[in-house]
Amino acid sequence: MTDTLTKDHELVTRQRQVAAVQARRLKTLDSIFELRAFIALGVLIVVFSLLSDSFLTVDNLITMTKHVAINAILALGMLLVILKGGIDLSVGSTVGLSGVIAGELLQGLHLSLFDVVAYPQVWAVVVVCIAVGALVGALNGILITRLNVAPFIATLGMLYVARATALLISDGTTYPDLAGSPATHNTGFDWLGQARPLGLPVAVWIMIVLAVVITVLLRSTPFGRWLYATGGNARATELSGVPVKRVKTAVYVVSGACAAMAGLIIASELTSAAPQAGDTFELNAIAAVVIGGAALSGGRGNVRGTLVGAFVIGFLADGLVIVGVSTFWQMLIKGAVIVLAVILDQSQQRFQRRRAAASAVAVAEEEPRRGSADRAPADDKT
Repeated sequence: MTDTLTKDHELVTRQRQVAAVQARRLKTLDSIFELRAFIALGVLIVVFSLLSDSFLTVDNLITMTKHVAINAILALGMLLVILKGGIDLSVGSTVGLSGVIAGELLQGLHLSLFDVVAYPQVWAVVVVCIAVGALVGALNGILITRLNVAPFIATLGMLYVARATALLISDGTTYPDLAGSPATHNTGFDWLGQARPLGLPVAVWIMIVLAVVITVLLRSTPFGRWLYATGGNARATELSGVPVKRVKTAVYVVSGACAAMAGLIIASELTSAAPQAGDTFELNAIAAVVIGGAALSGGRGNVRGTLVGAFVIGFLADGLVIVGVSTFWQMLIKGAVIVLAVILDQSQQRFQRRRAAASAVAVAEEEPRRGSADRAPADDKT
């Protein structure tokens, strides 16, 4: 009888040791998955630094960070959408639409009723363009929350609507020379894309401010808690009294406004606007969010990871250009990175489920031992 109990005890001990080793291994792998964006960024910096002496120069880093900022502004808006379990494919078209509207206004708006040409000031142009982007996002939200259209289909349709609207307004042409004229009091638009306050481009400052605001929003406000809860389980969150439909609509409005801001920065930098601007930008934004550790199913993600993901996408694109990789290979590599990011996301979710299961088994095995320990004093007393 004693030998049997000893063998059982040894078997249970071995099982616990195996479970502990497996739990540590899963924890290590989960940590690696969590840091994948930082690892990828470090690898890119090392590789491109070895391939090109100009990669890590100050001027080039500032230029690349400016390009990253545009992707990051889009990605931060996309982060909110993905956190609630949605997707926004219309942001690239909204970028082009925003630039076209800015070009139309800065070139002069003909008011046939009064037979005059109005030249809005730059601040008014910026406000109108951001409002249009927010309107596109609001339409996405209405389609999804009120008409129960799937986010992929709703935003895909809006992608075509926004792009077609930009083409119709511009008649397929580009608006050149948006610097404005002192005579019409609409100069200064180029400041948004070309100025460098304190040595950093305006786009970078906008990225920093937006990142801080969204971080505070997610961490310190009820809206942030509602957003994570909606992404985790929308039905349960709605039953708990959270205005889920308003939360969903709000994130699409923010995403549209961020896309409009990115379009303004691009048009300002080039002092020209084309309806084709922003083509495939939605893929860059989605890739940045996923590389940064957000789950496409919703409920997981943060601003820090999204910013690092945007740096990965930006440094990859600029690094390939610097080392002379052709445009076709750039597209192939970028597509492979997006697919790899999704694969890693799915793998991380599987490891997290296995880790949770291993922890549950460990707790279940620990309970009988604790129960025996609790009963031991009583048994000794009797």
